[in-house]
Amino acid sequence: MSKPMIGSQPITSYVGTIRSNVQLAKLSVPSVVSQCQKRYATLNQIRSGKQGFPTKPNVPKAPHLQGNPFKKGVVVRVMILKPKKPNSAQRKCCRVRLSTGNVISALIPGEGHNVQEHHVVLVRGGRVQDLPGVKYRLVRGALDLAGVANRTTSRSKYGVKKPKD
Repeated sequence: MSKPMIGSQPITSYVGTIRSNVQLAKLSVPSVVSQCQKRYATLNQIRSGKQGFPTKPNVPKAPHLQGNPFKKGVVVRVMILKPKKPNSAQRKCCRVRLSTGNVISALIPGEGHNVQEHHVVLVRGGRVQDLPGVKYRLVRGALDLAGVANRTTSRSKYGVKKPKD
């Protein structure tokens, strides 16, 4: 008995290539079932006590603080930045190497400052709306950073003691 032939090739060689092509097609086409989709619950599901909305991952606003309210750091460089349009100013900022080793940009709040390189400063979270990439602020009146001179209102925000009357 001779093997069935297609042209000059036996059928078994074609079956092998067809099987490999089918396997390649399965790999290249993404499966709809495997994709994990977050869906809203139906009204009946909510009524029966299921979760109403899919939970979003909690992304920290100040990731380099690692959940702490403050971090200590050393000033690497003091710089002056210009804000985005439509604002116009010269914002005093600095690059700080935190105790964790991360280097961040931080705003120096208030009028005037005594910050120089190698000063040890305290950093808190709080972004500056018109400076892209600046997500941190320095704490006035803590460590090597002095409070604002001649400040009478909002003294607690700028590290100023109560004046002796």
